[in-house]
Amino acid sequence: MNKFWSTLLAGAIGGLMTFGAAKFFEKPQVNTAPAPVVRHINYGNVPPSFDFTKAAEKSMPTVVHIKASESQQLARQRQQERRYSDPFEYFFGRSFDFQPQPRSGTGSGVIYTSDGYILTNNHVIAFADEFDVTLHDGRQFKARLVGRDENTDMAVIKIDAKNLPAIELGNSDDVKVGEWALAVGNPFDLTSTVTAGIISAKGRDINIIKGGKAIESFIQTDAAVNPGNSGGALVDVQGRLIGINSAIATPTGVFAGYSFAIPVNLVKRIADDLVKYGEYRRPYLGIDIAPMDNQLANKLGVEYVQGVAVIKVHDDGSAAHSGLLPKDVVTKINGKNVTSTSELREMVGRLKFGDTVSLTVVREGKEKEIPVRLKARSDN
Repeated sequence: MNKFWSTLLAGAIGGLMTFGAAKFFEKPQVNTAPAPVVRHINYGNVPPSFDFTKAAEKSMPTVVHIKASESQQLARQRQQERRYSDPFEYFFGRSFDFQPQPRSGTGSGVIYTSDGYILTNNHVIAFADEFDVTLHDGRQFKARLVGRDENTDMAVIKIDAKNLPAIELGNSDDVKVGEWALAVGNPFDLTSTVTAGIISAKGRDINIIKGGKAIESFIQTDAAVNPGNSGGALVDVQGRLIGINSAIATPTGVFAGYSFAIPVNLVKRIADDLVKYGEYRRPYLGIDIAPMDNQLANKLGVEYVQGVAVIKVHDDGSAAHSGLLPKDVVTKINGKNVTSTSELREMVGRLKFGDTVSLTVVREGKEKEIPVRLKARSDN
């Protein structure tokens, strides 16, 4: 019996020793779960962060400060005309009792050519006959009026100077909504001010230029523009001119979020005429138009297509001699889509009389190409 228990105890001790030795020589377990992978985020075509210093450095020297003033003689003439136009003031007013005060105002301009032609807005200089220009480097010059056009709010003045830093022109057709833009000008007489924003929209018609001959196809941006910025530059991130800042949408008279610029492709067309002829020689298509929508389509009894509806064709216009008819819907000009009246006016306004333009129209549900040779307006 004692031998049995001795054998059992010896077996147990031997087993424990064997188990302990096995555990001692056992390799430690390794965690084989995959390690986390660190990846660089790919932002696709989004450029790295950048600043606007190069665009500002390039464009600021091309933007000038303009002070426009009435001479005493022009102020007296304005007062005299007001007397004759208002019989109550003529007989009872105080106009005879005081010396008329000349008006003055300030704005911005953009050097168009190195020999002194400067772009600005018509409303900056329209009331005045004396112009003082201050360059970015502080030099001051007297300027003369070259020409202006109230229907596009464009004007050109000239200073006697050479080797000026003329701005590089961009292409407003290539501008896309969402791109960065810089406004350069002199708001509140704060010279050489730069603000940044994005292109918010294109082809805006805000009905700020009165009259049936107005061309409004503004580039809209949220770069801050204020009184004094008018006539200044809207540039892209390369510092190239894409528009002339002209207006703001505001209930207070100061910037409230949206500003508007005349696209440079239209600016160049008008400016070249003002420099060469002293006036903008605008081609005359000779149609009354309206933006196409479902209601208008029903009213005209035509199928809805996106474009511009022809309401009336004038006998003295270019279109009448080319076979364009009321109820035609213009969808393209020279192959470019037309979706609004402002786009159509701008595209035609950039052409010259004598040019032949191809209009794509939808008539009775069928697409038709109509060539139109543009003529000058009789009241030009």
